[in-house]
Amino acid sequence: MTSMRISQLAERSGVPATTLRFYESAGLLSADRTPAGYRMYGEDAVDRLAFIGAAKHLGLALEEIGELVGVWEAGACRDVKADLRPRISARLAEAEARAAELAAFTASLRGALAHLDALPDRAGRCDPECGFLAPGAGSAAPGSAAVSGGAVGGQPVDVVLSPGRRAAEQEAERWRAAPVACSLTGEGLHERTAQWREAVAGATRTAVPEGLRLTLPVDRVTRVAELAAAEQECCPFFDFRLHLDGPYLHLEVRAPADGGTLLTDLFGPTD
Repeated sequence: MTSMRISQLAERSGVPATTLRFYESAGLLSADRTPAGYRMYGEDAVDRLAFIGAAKHLGLALEEIGELVGVWEAGACRDVKADLRPRISARLAEAEARAAELAAFTASLRGALAHLDALPDRAGRCDPECGFLAPGAGSAAPGSAAVSGGAVGGQPVDVVLSPGRRAAEQEAERWRAAPVACSLTGEGLHERTAQWREAVAGATRTAVPEGLRLTLPVDRVTRVAELAAAEQECCPFFDFRLHLDGPYLHLEVRAPADGGTLLTDLFGPTD
């Protein structure tokens, strides 16, 4: 059986060595040890990592992947199929629910925009007679979804208005006042680090004031946005800003001076 060191496996599989070590600590990947303590992997590790990667792309949690790998190791394809089907069905239902919410919100915005365009221009000050945000504002446009009092098709839809400039600035600066501490520890911290390393692998890094900018392919935007949202729950001192630029995604990450070391540990140094 062919044996590979961790660097060779990382090159063969495209999975960073930091992620391989995390997978080992999480029980997803096993390794033999040489007398000198080096990790050695068999050829089957490449297939295992491909299976793990496929499961991750389906949105399965790490715990679920561990359960699924156990079934996969038994070698019966029908058992893997039986175990995987309800998990995919659950993810599909979640995705369809989010898509329906987004479609309803899109219809609300289209209706409001159509109503806005139909209103006459007035020289006087804006008042309730303008009807910008009046009940039923979006219900008049032919061919568009009915919007009535922030509702689409009778279902309520929340429309969030931008705050004033001062309120927006105060909100934007909230990360500066947050304590430089992370609620994740141990395996949770290792898992999150591995997730970020994988998500931003190959990124171009550029220094920006108080942080760095990572330029990535735009198809990673969903994964990066999910991680950024999760990161702010445990480490609110990080400030994330995403900018879509054609085929590229620019992710800017900032932290207070005391959090600079943590920022580098998580995202790496600038190029």
